[in-house]
Amino acid sequence: MAADGVTKTATGLGLFDRRLLLGILFICLSGVVFPVMNGFAKFLGAEYSFLQVSWARAFGHFVFILLAFLPQHGLGLLRTKRPMIQFGRAVMLYVSNLCFFFAIVFIPIADAAAISMTSPLVVALLAWPLLGERTNAARLVALAIGFVGVLIVIRPGTDLFHWASLFVVASSVCYGMYQILTRKVAGIDSPETSAVYAPIIGAIGMLLVMPFVWRTPGTLVDLGMFLGLGVLGAAGHYFVAKALTLAPANLVSPFQYFQLFASVIVGYLFFAALPDAAMWIGAGIIMVSGLYIGWTQTRVAK
Repeated sequence: MAADGVTKTATGLGLFDRRLLLGILFICLSGVVFPVMNGFAKFLGAEYSFLQVSWARAFGHFVFILLAFLPQHGLGLLRTKRPMIQFGRAVMLYVSNLCFFFAIVFIPIADAAAISMTSPLVVALLAWPLLGERTNAARLVALAIGFVGVLIVIRPGTDLFHWASLFVVASSVCYGMYQILTRKVAGIDSPETSAVYAPIIGAIGMLLVMPFVWRTPGTLVDLGMFLGLGVLGAAGHYFVAKALTLAPANLVSPFQYFQLFASVIVGYLFFAALPDAAMWIGAGIIMVSGLYIGWTQTRVAK
């Protein structure tokens, strides 16, 4: 036992330090898994309906969650005290995925990843009217600056603007709403129940649509990518949850921006696409704004 009361491991790291490093590792793993999943979705979106692609992602996630939690919790896993909120969460998550998968058929993955980083800004903006969490002038300025970063990435009014970018903005807004509703139900329903309801609209509800858009995968590679969507999506969410159980959210959350750099690598390796300077400038502004808002929220919590 060390003098400061922190247990030391054989490597000399404190137990807390080791958990923190593992938490950072898991959040970075999620930042790799999600871009690879998006790369698969972009490939498939060129040949198959984006509705089928987004359904495969949701259905695979749903099956993974059931296999993970149903043996331990049984059908009680589906018991919820807030069915309407859970339904709303599922709708927001699916619409978010639907908009994102539709957009990346037309725009580079790195650009979409940069715009999607505005979700924490959306949460900060909506937390005041929807959750009653007060904000201040400095945070409002940070929010405004963050959305300026989005405009730099999207570049409306120029020849480089692509209308599909607006679908990524819509995806970020929906994902922000999903996070707000998740916070509303936290402490009322178990995390396992919330996890199983999250993909249920996309997995079960969209089965009604599949007969009209379904196209059987033409190759084993396509089939593998369809299967990979659900596995990678579920694994990514698991890595995020694992990271947050190992280390405080304020310490690991900044590392979620690692996803942007992984998206650049995936975009280059899969599609030979590299972002331009404006994307990096806009993404940097968005990241700084998000980090500042996260830092101020941490200070208020303390």
